[in-house]
Amino acid sequence: MYYYLVESARVNGKPRIVSQQYLGSAAEIAERLSESGPGEPDRTQHLAFGDVAATWGMLERLGVVGIVDEVVGSRRSDAALSVGTYIALAALNRVVAPCSKLAFSDWWATTAGDRLLQRAPVAALDHRRFWDAMDAITEEQLIEIERRIVARMVAEFEVDVSGLVLDMTNFATYIDSSNDRAPIAQRGRAKQKRNDLRLVGLGLVVSVDGGTPLVSHAYAGNRHDSTQFPDVIGELVARFGAIDPGGAGLTVVFDAGQDSEDNLELIDSGPLHFVGSIPPSDHPDLMAVPKSRYKVVDATRFPGVRAFESTKVVFGRERRIVVTHSQSFHDEQARGFEQTLAKARRQLSELAARLARGGGRKSAQSVEAEIDKILAPRWLSRVISVTLSGTKPSELRIDWRTKPAAKAALADELFGKRIIFTDRVEWSIADVVAAYRSQSEVEADFRQMKDRLVVSFSPMFHWTEQKIRVHVFYCVLALMVARLMARETERAKIGMSVRVLLSQLSRIEETVMLYQGERGRPRARRMLTEMDPMQVRLYDLFGLGDYAPTR
Repeated sequence: MYYYLVESARVNGKPRIVSQQYLGSAAEIAERLSESGPGEPDRTQHLAFGDVAATWGMLERLGVVGIVDEVVGSRRSDAALSVGTYIALAALNRVVAPCSKLAFSDWWATTAGDRLLQRAPVAALDHRRFWDAMDAITEEQLIEIERRIVARMVAEFEVDVSGLVLDMTNFATYIDSSNDRAPIAQRGRAKQKRNDLRLVGLGLVVSVDGGTPLVSHAYAGNRHDSTQFPDVIGELVARFGAIDPGGAGLTVVFDAGQDSEDNLELIDSGPLHFVGSIPPSDHPDLMAVPKSRYKVVDATRFPGVRAFESTKVVFGRERRIVVTHSQSFHDEQARGFEQTLAKARRQLSELAARLARGGGRKSAQSVEAEIDKILAPRWLSRVISVTLSGTKPSELRIDWRTKPAAKAALADELFGKRIIFTDRVEWSIADVVAAYRSQSEVEADFRQMKDRLVVSFSPMFHWTEQKIRVHVFYCVLALMVARLMARETERAKIGMSVRVLLSQLSRIEETVMLYQGERGRPRARRMLTEMDPMQVRLYDLFGLGDYAPTR
C-alpha cells in the first residue's frame, strides 16, 4: 500500500484534487519519521535554473509562443511541440548558451527546463524537429510575427520609440561554395579572412530606450548597406509612422553608410525626422573653418566637444549642418594614424632594402603598384612621399620620407571632426549631438550578437535561405529579450551588462536529490541553491518564484 499527500479544493463549485504528492509506503514513512530510513539522498544533480527561467519568463511576457502559433497556424496532431515553442526554445538557447540544434537536447538536459515544457519527450528536442518547425514559417509570416511581438513589447514594457537608430552589419556563416539554395549568403569581405565563409547582412533599427530591436531586415551579404535602406525605412514607417509623441514625431539616426540622394528623398517625403552624417573629407570647405568658430557644446554632457553650425545643400536640399570637434576622438584618430604610418614606414623600408640588393625582377610598373598598395590606407599618400628611380629591375631604387608639415595640416584639418546634418532645425546643438551619439546603442547590439558566449548569432549551420532568415529572426528575438532583461535591472537601480546579468542568474541553480528505493525509479526532491543578496533581488525582479521547484 502506498500513501499520497492530497490537497482538495472546490473548482467551479465542485470538489477537485488540486495537488498530490507521493509519500511512499507505510514502512518508508515510518523509517523517515524515525530518521532510520533513506533520509540521505543516494546522489544529486545540479541543473541550470536562474538564467533559463528568467529568459523563459521574458519570452512568456512577450507572448512569443502564442503569436508564432497564431500566425503560422496549427500543425499535424502528432507534432510533439508547436512551432512557437520551438522558436521560443531556439531564442532561449541563443540567450543563455548558444549551440547547434544537434547539441540542443544535450544542453537542455543540464537545465531545469523540463518543467517549462511539462516534461516533453526527449525525441521532441531532436534537431530534425527544430528544422521541421523552421520550415513551417514563411518570410511573410516572419515579418508579421516580428510586427506583433514588437507591438506587444512596446505595450508591455512601455518602450519609448521616439528615438530610433538604424545600422547594418554582416555575419559570417559556413556554407559549402557549391550550395545554391542560400542566395542570401554571398561571398564578401569576411573579417575572418577565410575562403569558406559567406556573409549574411542584417539591418537593424533599435530604440534608444535600452537598445531594444524594433525592426530587423536580413539581406544578401554582398549588397551595399544603402541599397537596403528603403526596405528598412518602409517597414519602420509601417510599424511606427503613425506615432507622434507630443507632436514631435520620430527621429531616425543613421551613419554615412546609408547616405544617398534617393534615401534622403525617402526620408524627406515621409513622417520621420532624421539625424545623419556625411564624410568630412568630402567637404573641405567645412573642414577649413577656423577654430574660432567652434563653441563649447555642453561642458557637462559632452566634455571636450566644440561645434559650429551652418547650412549647406546636401543631396539636393539645403540642410542644417553641425560640425563637431571632439578632443578624445582627435586623440584616438591620431593614435590610429600613427600605427598605420608606422606599418607603412616598415613596409617601405623593407621594399627599399630589397631593391637595394639589386636582385629584383619586378618591373617599374610592378614596384609602383606595390608602393600604391602600401600607401592605400587613407591619408598616407598626403603624408608620405615616395620617389622611384631606375629603369631596369636590378637598377630600381626608392627614396621616401614623411612630411611633418603635411601630417600637422592633416591633423588640424580632419582629426576629431564629424559633420552631422539633420532636419531638426528646432533642436539645440547639444540635442543633435546627443541624437547622433545614440548610434552607440545599435553598435552595442551588434557587438552583443557577435559575442560567442551569450546572445550570439553563431554558430549557424543552416544551408537554405529560408532557414537562415528564421535563424536571423530568433537571434534578433534573443537580443530583444536580453536587452529587455538588462533594461529591467536598470529601472530597478541595479543596472548591469547582459553578460554580467546572465552570469549572476546562472549561479541560481537547482539541486535535485535522488532517493533510490528497493525497486523502481528513484524519487526526486528539488530545491534551489543558496542565493546571495544580489541574486535574491534578481530572483524577485524576474519572478523566478513562478518557476522554482515546490515541495
